[in-house]
Amino acid sequence: MGEKNQTSQVKQVYLLRHGETEWTLSGQHTGLTDIELTKNGLKEAKLLGKSLKKVHFDHVLCSPLMRVRQTCRLVGYEKEALIDKDLLEWNYGDYEGKTSIEIHKTNPNWTIFSQDPPNGEKAIEVGIRADRIIEKILSLDGTVGVFSSGHFSRVLGARWIGLPVSAGQNLLLSTASKSIFGFEHGFQVISLWNDTSYLK
Repeated sequence: MGEKNQTSQVKQVYLLRHGETEWTLSGQHTGLTDIELTKNGLKEAKLLGKSLKKVHFDHVLCSPLMRVRQTCRLVGYEKEALIDKDLLEWNYGDYEGKTSIEIHKTNPNWTIFSQDPPNGEKAIEVGIRADRIIEKILSLDGTVGVFSSGHFSRVLGARWIGLPVSAGQNLLLSTASKSIFGFEHGFQVISLWNDTSYLK
């Protein structure tokens, strides 16, 4: 990924993270637990939608998780969205629902990007999923909207520009954020990252 790609007809890719949940507030790792947006999360999703009013998506890919589908619906693309399991959040295994503080009591300095979670998904597996999504994006034309979750989206950003999965640790991503992928001189680039200006 990240290599020069002159054949793709994709104009831009909008990467959109879901709105706030109770677990994003508490700092609990939310992988495959299917929870809804908070009232504020619903508001965030609506504001994200307003920021995209002048944007038309020719294709929309969306995670099957409820919090992501709610965000997609409030942005206005529920009917057009193609649900793709490759956009699921990282499976945190035994660390699902736990905060970093709780995890560090038994595994100091752990982060999802530094060590695979016990009985969870390996970084290499998440990277393979991200690469499949990128391949799918590059097979499309026009403007593409991608709705997913925090850690997976950070991996997707890293892989888009040819960096390893671990580089996602350097790509902070807020709830209901908007990022844009594109091309410059045929190379895959990130032209906007973690925009939340419309939430203020």
